[in-house]
Amino acid sequence: MNNYGLLVLAFLGGVFLAMQGGLNAQLGILLKNPLLASFIAFCCSTVFAFMFVLINLKSFPTKVQLQEIPFYLWFTGGLFSVIGISLYYYTIPKLGISTMISIGLSGQLIFAVVAGNYGWLNLPLEPVTFKKIIGTIAMISGAILINIK
Repeated sequence: MNNYGLLVLAFLGGVFLAMQGGLNAQLGILLKNPLLASFIAFCCSTVFAFMFVLINLKSFPTKVQLQEIPFYLWFTGGLFSVIGISLYYYTIPKLGISTMISIGLSGQLIFAVVAGNYGWLNLPLEPVTFKKIIGTIAMISGAILINIK
């Protein structure tokens, strides 16, 4: 897939995340419990992910491959996902979706720039450049403008 196709997929991923945040925040309001909404959403996500795996899996990982995976990788991504998504469901009804998403994106962007600069999480190094600094400032300025009442 070319770079433009990947950019479109990334954009759509953001749209779907915003949509699920809004829908599941409503579920949390109706249930009067954002953590229960998170639990339900993750149960449904598990079912859908399992179906997608069954459709797309070419081969199973070998025992050696499974043993090479560090222990913490089996649970930390899921833990951070539950915390992050639950915070979305809790804050969207209180702040509004545009405020929550813009502030949340600012947090993601700042972390991504710092993590990329240092290669945290075993990801490729992406050194901070002047353009990245200007882009980050522009994005955060946009988030501030969205939230000015």
